[in-house]
Amino acid sequence: MTPEDGILACAAAGGLTVYVEAERYRIAPGDVVGLIFSGRPAPVVRTREGKVTIEGYAVLHPAGRAVVIRTGEGAWVIPLVAFSRVARGEAASAPLFVGVGV
Repeated sequence: MTPEDGILACAAAGGLTVYVEAERYRIAPGDVVGLIFSGRPAPVVRTREGKVTIEGYAVLHPAGRAVVIRTGEGAWVIPLVAFSRVARGEAASAPLFVGVGV
């Protein structure tokens, strides 16, 4: 078991990959750009048996200093600085932290 609750990593084909609880989700490159620069929610997708389904979304926290990733499994938080560094390729990966639901 890893000490992190999840991992956000760069994808070879562009975009980001989210590893959480033995599941692998993706955020497309165009959606990452829209999330960082415009604050638009980004769909979080998963591919199973050749079918792509939207499993959740990533959105900027109202305070603007974090990104919240929500799926049917739960919610995770990553600081916006760490998210941006992974998206730009400055860091290979960054840890996700379990978000508190309200």
